[in-house]
Amino acid sequence: MNIYRKMKKIPFILTIFMSVVMVSCKESDKDILPKESFEKEFEGKQISLYNLQNKNGMVCQITNYGARVVSLLVPNKDKKRTDVVLGLESIDQYLKNGEYLGAIVGRYGNRIANGKFNLNDQTYTLFKNNGPNSLHGGKKGYADVVWDAHAFTTKKGENAIELSYLSKDGEEGFPGNLQIKVTYTLTDENELKIDYWAQTDAATVINLTNHAYFNLKGAGNGDIFSHNLTLYADNFTPTNSTLIPTGKIQKVANTPMDFRTPHTIGERINENTIDLKYGLGYDHNWILNKNPGKLTLAANVSEPSTGIEMKVLTTEPAIQFYSGNFLDGKIIGKGKKQYNHRTAFCLEAQHYPDSPNHANFPSTVLKPGDTYTQSTIYQFGLMK
Repeated sequence: MNIYRKMKKIPFILTIFMSVVMVSCKESDKDILPKESFEKEFEGKQISLYNLQNKNGMVCQITNYGARVVSLLVPNKDKKRTDVVLGLESIDQYLKNGEYLGAIVGRYGNRIANGKFNLNDQTYTLFKNNGPNSLHGGKKGYADVVWDAHAFTTKKGENAIELSYLSKDGEEGFPGNLQIKVTYTLTDENELKIDYWAQTDAATVINLTNHAYFNLKGAGNGDIFSHNLTLYADNFTPTNSTLIPTGKIQKVANTPMDFRTPHTIGERINENTIDLKYGLGYDHNWILNKNPGKLTLAANVSEPSTGIEMKVLTTEPAIQFYSGNFLDGKIIGKGKKQYNHRTAFCLEAQHYPDSPNHANFPSTVLKPGDTYTQSTIYQFGLMK
């Protein structure tokens, strides 16, 4: 009789168990955007959404429209996932106003003064989309094109996606047919790794980077002032009023640009200095303390409320720290949250802005027969 009673309880217990599992799965997946919201044909090519996931439950969602990082779900101190990247809920929203959210920008990320540069005794004229300057590739840069996508599994069993694009000679004024490949890999060490590759059939300039907007509190969850930031850089490039480098290399010591030891982003952002005045906050190029081409630690950011820490490693010589000064609440993101002033930051690994017009800056020229490569890693963990 006792055995029979116990057996009668089994279906009831099993039902409860299955219900808990289903609820748990539903809760854990509710922050993952549905792929259907990104299925669309645009300019004769198919746009889709791709999910990368590692063994720790970290998820990265990428669309081939602009090779954009749409979501990046990382574990917080309470062992729950936090989406730390600003993004939109559908491809229609990106097509309407995606800004540069999460995109690969180029052919030349950042600014080129007066939309002009000289290469091999020829002057090239670019579209001016940022006051008197060209920004992030011009009127229609790589953030607004559909890339070819190939999802695959690495030899280590990690999820990855390769995105490729042919930037044709004369596109936005740049010379040379440029073949580009960008590979995102989500590793089991909670790293989002970005590898870049490019070749050209004529001399050109190139400066690719990823323009993800981060908030370690969670996308749309308030300002970034309490984030602790370290930048491993002794120098930066001061700018004029249109954020074009003057050509000088300036030490960060005794200025609000000194993040060699941790400071909160909000601590000195409103100080009355010419650099912060021109940038309306932080929007500058820091020159990293490193050997050229070596993958080294560039930055460290942490947020006490979630306990999330992000390290940035790169082979690039510099990094642009931007404090979201031009976010104005007009963009409504995931979860119907407004992306307001200074509610996100960018750490864009790069060569210097306007390098083609400064002989003393590291060259960004790519010649036929040479190969452009670089790598950047966003590594996530918890504060100690």
